[in-house]
Amino acid sequence: MNFDARIAKLTRLLQEHDCPAIAVVPGPNFFYLTGVRLGLMERPTILIVTAAGAVHAAIPALERDMWTARMPQAQTVFWQDADGYADALATLARQTGLTSLAVESGRMRQFEAAALARAFGTEMTDGSDILLPLRLHKDEGEIAAIEQVVKISEDALTVTLGQIGAGLSETEIRAKLLINMLERGAEGAAFDLIVLAGAAAADCHGVPSADRKVQRGDALLFDFGAKLDGYSADITRTYFCEEVPDDHRALYDAVLEANRLAREMCRPGVTPHELDTAVQDHLAAAGFADNVRHKVGHGLGLDVHEAPQLMRGNHAPLEPGMVITIEPGLYHPGKLGVRIEDDVLVTADGSRSFTRLGRDPQVFG
Repeated sequence: MNFDARIAKLTRLLQEHDCPAIAVVPGPNFFYLTGVRLGLMERPTILIVTAAGAVHAAIPALERDMWTARMPQAQTVFWQDADGYADALATLARQTGLTSLAVESGRMRQFEAAALARAFGTEMTDGSDILLPLRLHKDEGEIAAIEQVVKISEDALTVTLGQIGAGLSETEIRAKLLINMLERGAEGAAFDLIVLAGAAAADCHGVPSADRKVQRGDALLFDFGAKLDGYSADITRTYFCEEVPDDHRALYDAVLEANRLAREMCRPGVTPHELDTAVQDHLAAAGFADNVRHKVGHGLGLDVHEAPQLMRGNHAPLEPGMVITIEPGLYHPGKLGVRIEDDVLVTADGSRSFTRLGRDPQVFG
């Protein structure tokens, strides 16, 4: 990954917004700019990029060796736990000479923003609009990484489907899926894996239970994805235990057609508003307007949910290099939930689905 090019990209965004500098904290943007993965802890860890292209940081001393090896170009203030971070941030303020600063407000915690405000002697401004385009278009390395992690995820689910049947609990099935992902090279799950059986599948983001066991005729919804090298997959499939009940087919078929419609529409120039409207209109025409709970999809990359948001009201056209999910769903409380989600790359002349799992109704057990 060319991190110098990414810093330069952020520098251009700062210049376009007439912003002198922005501060980010550990997370997807921090990793995107540095290749360094650190967690948000009690120790403030601050990266500052200026509109002139300078890189400054305040880093806990225990990360010194790793940080210096990865980011030798950064002008870094290291601080020890025993000394606290206030003096380090004051040194950072003097080092940068900044009198105003934008922050990654969607991730930075209040105590970090307050500490920066004290050190720099100014109110922090919201840098969300500056950061929004930073990761919007994926480069070749990112595309390859997402494609690889999607394959790991799909291979793991395929194996899992051959290991399960009636009588297993949602949590037992989830454990098998996670083990299968790890055995195929994943560094972990991209998010808390969702495995929901029967009527529980009508809860869009329900929590798997050890008490709910799959029964013949139940729908089984998997919303899952592996993580590898920081990048995530986000896939949903809905299967049926041993048989597909007749009264479930109409709802499933409506979601299947909505998924096909959205994937075929997906190309540069089409807006998220148009995609979501087409999907919602189709589901309503099929008689399921009351069973819609969410938009048609979202961006995917270092975050499981990132820009662009595929929903009505978003009129910014899709562009080549964007990676999105297409995930129409319908939810009948107390009875059934169906969602079919694919991870899709917008290409120069259309789109390409990374996900290759079958979408037609399928049984297991």
